[in-house]
Amino acid sequence: MSKHIERTGVDHDDRRLFGIGQRSKDSRKSRPPLSSQSKLLLLVHTLFIVAGALSGTFVQIYLWKERNDLGMIGWFAVIQQIFMALTFWVAGKWAKEGNKMNVLRAGFIMAVVFYLLVLMLGKEAFHYYLLLGCVQGLMAGFFWLAFNVVYFEVTGPEDRDRFNGWSGLLTSFSGMLAPWLSGIIITNMLGTGGYRIIFTLSVIVFAAGFVCSFFLKMRKPEGCYEWAFGYRLLKRVDRNWRRLLPGMIAQGMREGVFAFIITLLVYISTKNELSIGKYALITSGVSLFSFYVVGHLLKHHHRKWAMLIGVLAMALVILPFFWQIDYRTLLIFGVGTSLFIPLYFIPVTSVVFDLIGKEPDGAEKRVEYVVVREMGINFGRILGTLTFVVTVSLTNSPFALTLLLFLIGLSPLFVWLLLLPWLPSRQTEKSSSG
Repeated sequence: MSKHIERTGVDHDDRRLFGIGQRSKDSRKSRPPLSSQSKLLLLVHTLFIVAGALSGTFVQIYLWKERNDLGMIGWFAVIQQIFMALTFWVAGKWAKEGNKMNVLRAGFIMAVVFYLLVLMLGKEAFHYYLLLGCVQGLMAGFFWLAFNVVYFEVTGPEDRDRFNGWSGLLTSFSGMLAPWLSGIIITNMLGTGGYRIIFTLSVIVFAAGFVCSFFLKMRKPEGCYEWAFGYRLLKRVDRNWRRLLPGMIAQGMREGVFAFIITLLVYISTKNELSIGKYALITSGVSLFSFYVVGHLLKHHHRKWAMLIGVLAMALVILPFFWQIDYRTLLIFGVGTSLFIPLYFIPVTSVVFDLIGKEPDGAEKRVEYVVVREMGINFGRILGTLTFVVTVSLTNSPFALTLLLFLIGLSPLFVWLLLLPWLPSRQTEKSSSG
């Protein structure tokens, strides 16, 4: 132990903080409350999510109303994902060697810039969808890189599931109320007046998150950023990351497409922004309940089978689309996904960060590990969205679109299969403890 600490320069408290080492029996039995820094990080995260839920849900609709083109919406998402991935890789040096809190704040600043651009461009915004995609990618890249690094620092294996449960709970609550209020505002205003109001509200909430970020503690920079860390990671003898990285790519494929297409399909089916708000109110309400229950009841040894149940259910709720894509089948999909996604999301997030924490250089190279994780997820998002763009460019067939959604919706099953070695059951925990 002393040789390991001497080599990495990580003391006992840091090992506990970053989740390095084995989970103790006491930590399995007791679930300590979240620290003040964890709670503050949850607040900053929630403000970012609220601002995005107010307007982000309707950005694609705003562009679609001026130019009914699924290909354009797809390319808008692809450009965003490419710039998000590049930002993760390049800004990793800033987060590692400089002030990661400034990286977090840069995300809030770019968010404000994005919505100010949308307000300035007005109805001509669709002409500049590539520029808007770039700015939104920078926003997401800066924020999520810094957030994930700080999340890794302030949580450990003993409280990571609880943090993720609260995060999902607050995200669901935000996603339930914010789009509903936005839908009411938009439908009760003439022209694009409602859009201008919600975009302005988002700017204000992002600014509040920027201010709150100054209360997060800044850990001193440690070491130099390793640009080719991902390549070296894949060459390791243990091959863990050669299995883990494809899992992150598979995770990203579903996220990349479903993040924008479902809301757009709801609008195409109903031609009413308020219906999007009601849809978000119902599905996020279910998600709120589900994240609360799963976050409080899910134990370490439940992850394996809980995650399998989640991924299978998430695929099955897509099947009604083969009959018809309308508001009713979209609602079945939304409610079903919201009900079961915590069983998938909480374990997959916790497992990856637990594994980073157990790496001998997990504390020293935490920024690089987060960058590798996010690069994998973003590569999957880009791959999934490009597949969507190619499909809608070649055919207008509803069956082809549904088949694509179903196949992409199966990607979490591959995540489960790839993460199996790190998903313990009660039997494996008993045998390892014995």
